[in-house]
Amino acid sequence: MRKNLPRRWACLILGGALLMPYMMVGVLVAAIWQGENANVLLPTQIGVFVAVLPVVAATGLFLPVRALEVNAAQGLLGAHVETPPRQAGRSWQERRRTAAWFTLHLAVGGVVSGCTLAIVPFTAFTLLLPVVGNPTPVFGAVVTPGWNAVSWALGGLATLAALVAVAAGAGALLARLAPVLLGPTPAERLAAAEEQARTLAERNRLARELHDSVGHALSVVTLQAAAAGRVLDRDPGTARTALAAIEQSARAALDDLDHVLGVLRDGDHSGARDGARDGRGVPDRRPQATLADLGDLVAASGAQVRQDVGDLSGVPAVVSREGYRILQEALTNAIKHGRGPVLLSAGVRDGELRLEVTNAAGGDGPRPSGGRGVAGMRERVRLLDGDLHAGPTQTGWTVSARLPLRSSP
Repeated sequence: MRKNLPRRWACLILGGALLMPYMMVGVLVAAIWQGENANVLLPTQIGVFVAVLPVVAATGLFLPVRALEVNAAQGLLGAHVETPPRQAGRSWQERRRTAAWFTLHLAVGGVVSGCTLAIVPFTAFTLLLPVVGNPTPVFGAVVTPGWNAVSWALGGLATLAALVAVAAGAGALLARLAPVLLGPTPAERLAAAEEQARTLAERNRLARELHDSVGHALSVVTLQAAAAGRVLDRDPGTARTALAAIEQSARAALDDLDHVLGVLRDGDHSGARDGARDGRGVPDRRPQATLADLGDLVAASGAQVRQDVGDLSGVPAVVSREGYRILQEALTNAIKHGRGPVLLSAGVRDGELRLEVTNAAGGDGPRPSGGRGVAGMRERVRLLDGDLHAGPTQTGWTVSARLPLRSSP
């Protein structure tokens, strides 16, 4: 309490200073209204004080004073006010709470400021009464120097102590009410929770993208490195082709890794509001791979792939991106756990995008990778309200997916 008292008293003085223009205008209006009978004594001041409080409330209702008051509450009152999230417009609930706080701050601050301006000089005056050389009139009584004036000095000190107690209590009251009236409203908390949910969803999407891209690249690198090692002496041309595929896959994986890490690094404050950003802090407009890039994916894999791809130009962008990632993960699993040529088909039929990747199972039979490959594919398909089958068939191991081109009502 003692540590915070000077700053809280300063916050109350600030409230009184903000109230002063309202009081000056109020006194001027009262003087014009009363004409020759106008006076500025205490009864008039009290009436003006009460009359200007609705104007103060209207100021808090319509003017953006919340940020100023939050800074004052945090810096001077020492209150733990949660910084409200930024919003395009102000809700009426937030306006009413801000108006209530602004009125309370100025009203309590005005009273404490007025008492401070009156009591502190009065106390200093009473402390001088016992030592002044001449009798001094005080409130209609004549006070002579000496022991007769000591009681006035003690009264002045008691009044000052009462002022300190009132200032401490008023500061504590404002510090307790500040988080309630200046903190986020329920609507703002809901909006912040929704923004956090969007951020988490974006991070989950990036994690899936990174898993699919890097996992595919590592599988290709492993396969091509083994192939290059087997034919390096007798077929240098084939070995160079395998090494070129390794380089291309590694570069693509490195680009994706750099992109995702940049978004995660810079997206904490801006990703959910303004979209993903690149490592320089500017909005990321890096194009994402779609089914139009399927040829590059197959070529970079280095595997023997037989393609049966229909016309995919009418597939929506979202479905095309997710379809590409599903095929990438299915091709990765085929390279890691299968043998022989891979059969890949993609086409549109009956309003659905149908994807299928099949190859013979490996020598030990199909086995899970221990990662999130199939689970990630199921999650992508579920988000698009589609169906996925991944498992052994008569011909080996098959991944097939059906994705609606349009969302159901």
